[in-house]
Amino acid sequence: MLRLKNKFSIRSKYLCSMLYALCSLCVLCTQSVAQATDLSANFTEIYEKLDSVKWAGRDIRIAVESLEQIDPDAHIAVTDRRVVLVWRDTIVGNWPKPRDRDWQAYGEITAAIIMRLREHVPQLAAMSEDELRAAVVRALLRSVDEDGRYIYSKRAEKLENGRLLTSVGIEGIIDERGNFRITGVYNESPAAASGIQSGDLIFEINGNKLPDMAEGEIAAALSGFNAGTLRLSVGSESGVRAVTLRRASVVIADTDIVWKDMEGSGILEIIVGKVSDNSATIIGEALSKYSPTGIILDLRAAHGDDERAAAKIAGMFMGPVPIFRIVETAKDETEIIPGGAAVTNVPVVVALSGATAGTAEAIAAAFHEHGRGALIGTPTAGRARIATRLDLRDGGQLEVLNRKIKTNLGRDIDGRGVFPIVCLSNIRSTQQQSAFFVNIINGDFSARDFNGRDIDAAEIRKGCPAIKSGADEDAVSQAIAAKILTGDKIYNKLTTKN
Repeated sequence: MLRLKNKFSIRSKYLCSMLYALCSLCVLCTQSVAQATDLSANFTEIYEKLDSVKWAGRDIRIAVESLEQIDPDAHIAVTDRRVVLVWRDTIVGNWPKPRDRDWQAYGEITAAIIMRLREHVPQLAAMSEDELRAAVVRALLRSVDEDGRYIYSKRAEKLENGRLLTSVGIEGIIDERGNFRITGVYNESPAAASGIQSGDLIFEINGNKLPDMAEGEIAAALSGFNAGTLRLSVGSESGVRAVTLRRASVVIADTDIVWKDMEGSGILEIIVGKVSDNSATIIGEALSKYSPTGIILDLRAAHGDDERAAAKIAGMFMGPVPIFRIVETAKDETEIIPGGAAVTNVPVVVALSGATAGTAEAIAAAFHEHGRGALIGTPTAGRARIATRLDLRDGGQLEVLNRKIKTNLGRDIDGRGVFPIVCLSNIRSTQQQSAFFVNIINGDFSARDFNGRDIDAAEIRKGCPAIKSGADEDAVSQAIAAKILTGDKIYNKLTTKN
């Protein structure tokens, strides 16, 4: 009797444990189904929002294939009939291809792919729902817009401080390997504008590896008391990229104004960080306040996607002339012309670099095509687009740069860039600079304008490479600009004037 009772007791415990496991599994299944439903609804909305935007020939239906970027072992193929998910060498998902523009079905398949990948990839399984959604949407955007951004919350990931004295807007700590791990990015700072996010790593500053720098040197570079250009090597989940940031001389704003005495002349230096209405206001106030003999328009760290602000800024120097064109579809183009008259006619030197992007590139091209300024520096980014912002129901926002920019003469900037007439990386030493200007004065210099030539942009960039150190670039840019602005013959030659 005792033996039977023990057996019954053991079986009861076993059955109870099995029931508990099954109940736990049901809870997990219920949670998974609920999560998949939420993800499906979220992605359906995102597909619908993206479909509402003109894409100049791009097809957002192929975006689902970009989900394979989430894990290197994942491969996704969209055929005429099926959507197939392969993990390593095994097919782990196979679904019918949705009907054209059936975004709900695309949302369901996207959620299904992610849930299936979570079963095989521990890193995905460990992500919170917010982290997972952000990673997936970034992958989707990369297939239709490499510069598109997904901001899960408009208030998240940015510290609430709109203006910082002489800082690039980064907070962080030194990790165990000596690299700088970013823990916070200040709202509207240069770092935020460049797409730097909390969790990114800085490996180099102005060509110096972080482990070789003292903490004081790092702090001085990121939050020093002097203006300066920083070249950073930044690592994130999408890889390592070069980033250019600019510290202001007083307060970080969209544009910084500096008055300088150069070789006995009053030079107004306008350092643009962002092409915006705020920048247009600052520039307008500076032009009314000062009476310079020359202007340095420093666009080396400038970006922007506001076409109206770009027109305002360009119009102050050129008046109501065609500035650039916006391409919304493969055929439709809109010509952008400022409304007001020019407020200054003094010589202008426009400084460029690989960080000059968006409408800043269009402004530079307009100065060149209208013979209104001398372009110096290195080739621009070739990321010339106008943004469309799409609000999501979860409080987030999609930012897609779907409208391309062309110059006034119809030349492509996006994917190509704008090229300086004076390449700074080729005349960095004092001896090289002296020889360069002697050739101009003697009439032996022939300005090579690669902007109007059908030459491979990659070859031009090889011949005029980026300057690795921002401090070095600052010094060369200042010296060359001063020489051009204080010599009428040199300026006229470089702006193709007779």
